[in-house]
Formats: sequence, C-alpha cells, structure tokens
Amino acid sequence: MIALDEIDRRLLGMLVQDAGQSAGALGRRVGLSQPATWRRLRRLREAGILRGQRLRLEPGKLGFGVTVFLGVKLSRKAGVSLEAFERAVSGIPEVQRVEHVLGLYDYRLRVIARDLADFERVLRRRIMTLPGIGDVEANVLLTEERFPGPL
Repeated sequence: MIALDEIDRRLLGMLVQDAGQSAGALGRRVGLSQPATWRRLRRLREAGILRGQRLRLEPGKLGFGVTVFLGVKLSRKAGVSLEAFERAVSGIPEVQRVEHVLGLYDYRLRVIARDLADFERVLRRRIMTLPGIGDVEANVLLTEERFPGPL
C-alpha cells in the first residue's frame, strides 16, 4: 500500500466525478504540471488504486425502468460449485452485479428489466433455471438516494 498525500486524494476525488479528465486539466486544478500529474496517476495505477475507467449509464433513460435486488440461496442438494453458478449467472445480460455474500443468502444480484413483466420473464426463464438455484428473495428498488463514492 502506498501513502497518499492531499494532492493524491484531490486527484482521486476529481476522477470520481469525471474519469475522462486529462492530466493537464487535473493538474491545473491541483497546481501541478501535466507531466507531474501524469506521473502521479501512473503511480496510482501501478499501485492498483486506479483500475481503468468506467462509463456510468442511466438505465431508466435506456428503457430499463425496474431494478431488483435478488437474494439467492444455492441448493445444497444440487452439488453445484460456486464457480459454476457464477459463470452461469454472469452470462445473463440483465444481471448487472453478482456479489458473493455471507448471511442468509449466498449471493446478492442486481437485476435490471424494462418493467415488472420483463423482470418476471428474466426470473422465470433465466435465473430460476441456473444450476444449483435454491431459494430466491426479490426486493424492488424504489429510489436510489446515494450514489457510491470513491471507496
């Protein structure tokens, strides 16, 4: 782990807001030259703190009006490995996130759909046919009040 100074933290904060900013633009905002900023960014990448850039799409504006969080408990009788389930569920485009969790369920899935009828189709035809699927609990997202920060 590398030590981060105040400039590193400011750079990370600005990149969280807009990861597409150039090193020159970032440097002007923190009082560094473009090459000095570029070297800091390269150091952060090499340390594994910065990992790529992401584009955040707005699902609702793309026609996906429903987000559902699924708690999935695998059937112990089926004898399916976690890896087999993860491979299969990762192939479903509507499943945006797969999280292996500790607790009542084995996995937490974030699923998007056009509407509730579309979600039901995805659930019945794709998710419930996965290897090892057991109990499933669905929670429909009503509103998202806080978007994740840098950590």
